[in-house]
Amino acid sequence: MSDADSYQSVLATRYGSPAMARLWSAAHRTRTWRHLWLALAQEQRRLGLAIPEAALEEMRAHLEDADLEQVRVHERRLRHDVMAHIHAFGEQAPAARPYLHLGATSAYVTDNADLLVMRDALQLLLGRLVAVIVALRDFAVRYRALPTVAYTHFQPAQLTTVGKRAALWLQDFAMDAAALQELAERLPFRGVKGTTGTQASFLELFGGDHAKVVELDRGVAAAFGFRQSLPLTGQTYTRKIDSQILDGLAGLAQSAAKFATDLRLLQHEGEVLEPAEAEQVGSSAMPYKRNPVRAERMCALARYLIALRENAAQTAAAQWLERSLDDSANRRLSLPEAFLAADAILVLATNVAAGLELREGTLRRNLERVMPFMATERWLMLAVQAGGDRQALHEVIRRHARAVAEEVERGRPNDLLDRLARDASFAGVDAAALARELEPARYTGRATEQVREYVEGPLRELLARLGGYAPRTEAEVTV
Repeated sequence: MSDADSYQSVLATRYGSPAMARLWSAAHRTRTWRHLWLALAQEQRRLGLAIPEAALEEMRAHLEDADLEQVRVHERRLRHDVMAHIHAFGEQAPAARPYLHLGATSAYVTDNADLLVMRDALQLLLGRLVAVIVALRDFAVRYRALPTVAYTHFQPAQLTTVGKRAALWLQDFAMDAAALQELAERLPFRGVKGTTGTQASFLELFGGDHAKVVELDRGVAAAFGFRQSLPLTGQTYTRKIDSQILDGLAGLAQSAAKFATDLRLLQHEGEVLEPAEAEQVGSSAMPYKRNPVRAERMCALARYLIALRENAAQTAAAQWLERSLDDSANRRLSLPEAFLAADAILVLATNVAAGLELREGTLRRNLERVMPFMATERWLMLAVQAGGDRQALHEVIRRHARAVAEEVERGRPNDLLDRLARDASFAGVDAAALARELEPARYTGRATEQVREYVEGPLRELLARLGGYAPRTEAEVTV
């Protein structure tokens, strides 16, 4: 059956990157299992078990050339995936066959491999997060002082700056990066724990020598670059680890959806647009349209990823005693799909953040339309300082503003400030002087300074901690 005739995950074939798809591939998993079996045998030999060097040499010779079709043949017969791999590896390395998987349970390879893959996948995502952060940082710094309308309830509220709004997106992604870095760096190994986590089989192999069993556990973990293995497991590592990781991935999905949703609103306003290719088609029926398709896809993938988090939470809650198998099929689906979705989201987010298009003319026109409304807060403060009642003045402004909004809707000019100047409630305010101060930059508060302080302070410290995670971007993004 060809690929076109069978269902394939679109996260692997369309949205996620080849790098992430390779990490979750059957070939990579098989290689990882074989490296785990080799590390176990090497440490067992080092600690005194009579495993011949020839067995290790044959294992080393066949770490990368597994015949997956032969594995499938064995699995159809044995109905057990790990045993199928053991048989296939033993056929290629017959000297090692008597010692393969010695004292281990299936979770030795399945769980440890999952942790290895997730560690690498988290590192890949951290590189992508750095790329998003750097792109948004540069945009925020470039436009840190450019005034724009700020909204609450998607209604004009006050002014902010384009850079300050971008810095809000940036801060969310920075929080995600800090969380994923912590997850990656404290991720433990399952280690060498045996069938129910008691290490009884290894204690038997080493003649009751507890110190050697402890050293075996430590040595295998160190062979894969883990500082520690879990002190306690059942047959599997606690599924709370999966839940914590998917919480982190769902967190970055939330940040991406917020960024993408804001961008969709701003593109509707005509102020900030996502990038578009020269020949990109917005609609099959409406050739003039330029739709925010990347932002919309980020929202779609984020929704899916946020929902996947529940799988890990439910699985962690449902485990029986030392182990049950109702986690297996769910984890085979939810873990790779979650990482592929996160990867796809961040590839899109990098592409969008690095190519944001600002329409300053539209932004200025929108500012001019609402500036009289924006100035009312200053009028309110000055009138109170002149002895007025804040609540009564607030009602006067509200009444005039509603009336003016209706007039503006009919195409008439915005004369709100003139109306307030004629109102006796504002007799103590120098209306002429205030009208001359309608320069938008006077109404952005500390937005410019806040961007600078954040970028030069907390963000710079975070990027220094993330220095080992180089940004990774894809040359092309499917539209």
